[in-house]
Amino acid sequence: MTVVTLGRVGAVALSAGTFLFLFLNDSWRRDNLFLVPDLILCVLLVVAASLPARHAVPALLFGFGLTAGVLVTSVSSYAVSGRLGLASLVGAVAAVALAGALTGPHRRGRA
Repeated sequence: MTVVTLGRVGAVALSAGTFLFLFLNDSWRRDNLFLVPDLILCVLLVVAASLPARHAVPALLFGFGLTAGVLVTSVSSYAVSGRLGLASLVGAVAAVALAGALTGPHRRGRA
């Protein structure tokens, strides 16, 4: 499996997991501060995963960066209330790891 394919699979998995989390936790409320950022990252990751490799890599990097930011903020939000947002933490770590894989030394000079 190529790194780009791994990034695509990871993007779809993060997107689907985030979208599923919205349903499982009844997070479709208007007062949910994370609803819009979650939906944006879901769409962005799926679109980035569907692009040709030349455009997918930078789009996936942007999407993983946004995802990490949103999910780390979610983890922090849980922590402030004395809870552990394990799903958000796992997603944030995965986003950072996938971004790192896409920027590794093996990617130099390739698109």
